[in-house]
Amino acid sequence: MSASPDSMPDSLPDSNSPAPHGHAGLTVHLSTMGMADLDEVAEIERLAYTYPWTRGNFEDSLGSGYTGLCMRAGGGHLLGYSVLMPVVDEAHLLNFCVAPAWQRQGLGARLLNWSIETARRSGFSALLLEVRPSNENALRLYERFGFELIGRRKNYYPAPQRGREDALVMRLKWPSHFSSETSHGAI
Repeated sequence: MSASPDSMPDSLPDSNSPAPHGHAGLTVHLSTMGMADLDEVAEIERLAYTYPWTRGNFEDSLGSGYTGLCMRAGGGHLLGYSVLMPVVDEAHLLNFCVAPAWQRQGLGARLLNWSIETARRSGFSALLLEVRPSNENALRLYERFGFELIGRRKNYYPAPQRGREDALVMRLKWPSHFSSETSHGAI
C-alpha cells in the first residue's frame, strides 16, 4: 500500500492554499512520508500525545507498506502527518496528528481532507478510525467531515487517571462511483 508519487492523486485539495486564522501567508505542501521524515514525525508525536507512537511504530508501518502522509510549511517545517493502512475495501486511519503549536488553525481539516482523498483515489470505499471520547476537538473535526460512530472498543487506549479509555470507532463512506477509478491498491 506504499504510495509512490505515481500512485498518489494527481491533485490534492488545498495543497498550496493559505492557512486560515492569522497565517494568511502560510503555504503547505503535502507529500508521502519516508524514512527520512521519521525523526521529525516522532518528535511531534511525543509532543502531542501522552502515549505516543515510537519511531519504531512509524518505521514498522512504512515497512509494512502503509502510507504515511506529511504536511509541511513552505519552508519545509513539518506541521502534521497521517498514516493509512488498507483493510480489505476500506482504509484505516491509524495515526493523525497536527503539531501542537499548529493546532486549531484549520490544518487538521486540510490534512484530513487529503487523507480522505488519498483513500478515495486509491479505490477504497470508506475510511475507518478510532478516537478517544476525551479528544473532543478531533471528534468535532471527524463529525464535521461526516464520519459516523459505528462502534466502541472497550479499554482500547491507555489513560493515566482511569487506567484505560474506550475508543470510538468511526467511519466515513462515500458513494461507490468515487472509488471505482482504481482497484484497491496503493494508498
